[in-house]
Amino acid sequence: MEPFSTDDLLDCYRRGVFPMADARHDARVFLVDPARRGVLPLERFHISHRLARTVRSDRFQIRIDTAFEAVVEGCAAARPGRMETWINSPIQRLCSELHRQGVAHSVEAWRHGALVGGLYGIALGAAFFGESMFSTERDASKVALTHLVARLLAGGFTLLDTQFITDHLATFGAEEISRADYAGRLALALDRAAEFGRMDAYAGGTAALQEISQAS
Repeated sequence: MEPFSTDDLLDCYRRGVFPMADARHDARVFLVDPARRGVLPLERFHISHRLARTVRSDRFQIRIDTAFEAVVEGCAAARPGRMETWINSPIQRLCSELHRQGVAHSVEAWRHGALVGGLYGIALGAAFFGESMFSTERDASKVALTHLVARLLAGGFTLLDTQFITDHLATFGAEEISRADYAGRLALALDRAAEFGRMDAYAGGTAALQEISQAS
């Protein structure tokens, strides 16, 4: 059997399915096509007043695509309450290759020179497929998500796919939609052009919040 390639992976995303593994050290990969899909409507992104203050303070320095593999490692690491992960070596390798191709991106939260949180995902057309996020300091991943949403809005993206919905994502306005609804939104997004790098890579929290407020 031919090895699963980056082209195969991108084709999966275009068809609305995504890869997962049962465990970090399980080399097998399976494809998921959930009946209910998690999405985060960009124009209805909700940020609390407390988090907005943290974003505006620039407590975390946000960087783009400077430590992609470290972000994936952070997302794959075991942590209290979740000792296993769906990110295994084959998935990590494929995502790293997509990053080198300019398709996969990371949004990173740094503090005092250390990576303390972030997220990564894949951009196709005007769709961004959010894969995972991590945080070792309070609010680090939330600030990274806020900057991601601002960047997607600035770049003309229309779909932020979160795969599943969690209580954490629901606080930002994430919702579940049917497979058919998702397929329609995905088709429209893939047919449009967007630019992940349109927003300044060094934009601060105030600029991010302004981008979000203009869309709401």
